[in-house]
Amino acid sequence: MRSWLASANEEGCDFPIQNLPYGVFSTGDGVPRCGVAIGDRIVDLAVCEARGLINAEGAFGLPQLNGFIAQGRAKWDEIRARLTELLAEGGDESLPLVAMAEARLHLPIRVSEFTDFYASKNHAFNVGVLFRGPENALPAQWTHMPIGYNGRASSVVVSGTPIRRPMGQLKAEEGPVWSPCRRLDLELELGAIVGGDSELGERVSVAEAERMIFGYVLLNDWSARDVQAWEYQPLGPFQAKALGTTISPWIVTQAALEPFRCEGAERVNPLLPYLQEDQPGFYDLTVGWSLNGQRMAQTNYNVMYYSSAQQLAHHTSSGCPMRVGDLLGSGTISGPERDQTGALLEMTGGGKTPVTVNGEERRFLEDGDEVGLFAHAEGQGYRIGFGPCTGRILPAKE
Repeated sequence: MRSWLASANEEGCDFPIQNLPYGVFSTGDGVPRCGVAIGDRIVDLAVCEARGLINAEGAFGLPQLNGFIAQGRAKWDEIRARLTELLAEGGDESLPLVAMAEARLHLPIRVSEFTDFYASKNHAFNVGVLFRGPENALPAQWTHMPIGYNGRASSVVVSGTPIRRPMGQLKAEEGPVWSPCRRLDLELELGAIVGGDSELGERVSVAEAERMIFGYVLLNDWSARDVQAWEYQPLGPFQAKALGTTISPWIVTQAALEPFRCEGAERVNPLLPYLQEDQPGFYDLTVGWSLNGQRMAQTNYNVMYYSSAQQLAHHTSSGCPMRVGDLLGSGTISGPERDQTGALLEMTGGGKTPVTVNGEERRFLEDGDEVGLFAHAEGQGYRIGFGPCTGRILPAKE
């Protein structure tokens, strides 16, 4: 299928008609509203709704997508089908379009809660070796259930937002010291957007969780590794993960990724019935990251051990309620090789083996460094891209 908008048909375009990701944007008027990316343009959904071309009960005029997402899968499918009809060759060439280069992109959802998981066996093992040695690298429960922690929704920011180096307690020979973080890191992740509520005391099955996921964003879980090493026992990450979490501005829908569904990593042991899937929960997605414009690593999302649906199902196993706009981080996506790792902690062996970036040595992130994440799926004659997910490091406020 092709669009009447020429830029959507160009080779390598992240936003062809097969994608149609949702976001929130503003122009010179400063009013944030909902839109869909197509080629190098944004369809102004608020204007489309005002003209009667689509109907989302006024949700597209709001400064976040939660109202639309809360209307459920039948509405998601209806709007996607209608937009495809309007944008396909022979469709409505009078649609209200905004040049992406002239728009400001905002956080696409009001993040209700943020939970980050730890679902790459390669990453979990590599980090476990650094912290606990190879004999205790993977905790006994790791291959039986998704491991995660509850993060801070308040520090989730949209791509392009600067990230300030945090202050924190660091371990020293004679006790802790108060210092700027010295081992600041990135984490390459995929974030799932929850599109339905569940009640307190209610468990959600993996199949139900699949239907609750609206779509996906790129996610960088910025990490203060030295703060983390001092604080993480016995209750896990806290301030080391609260400094900021960057997500891409465009939500790629589950529907757009459906043709790329595939198996994940090979199982070490059978999962308990409540985590077993009726269909593969992963996608054939090329993912990677760059530092100061230099590509550092590339792998595939299908190296992951637990899918977003399994993570969501496990999250509710205690009866924990979920909300529209909840954000679930996949955990760092790492392949088995050094140039497939999703964090500098792994790539440099905890800082022991530096990497060269544009002629400069790096063990961890320095002030002024800019990290960019990327992801795409390749179809026959088209590409499903996620757009940018970037952040630049600012100096600490001492």
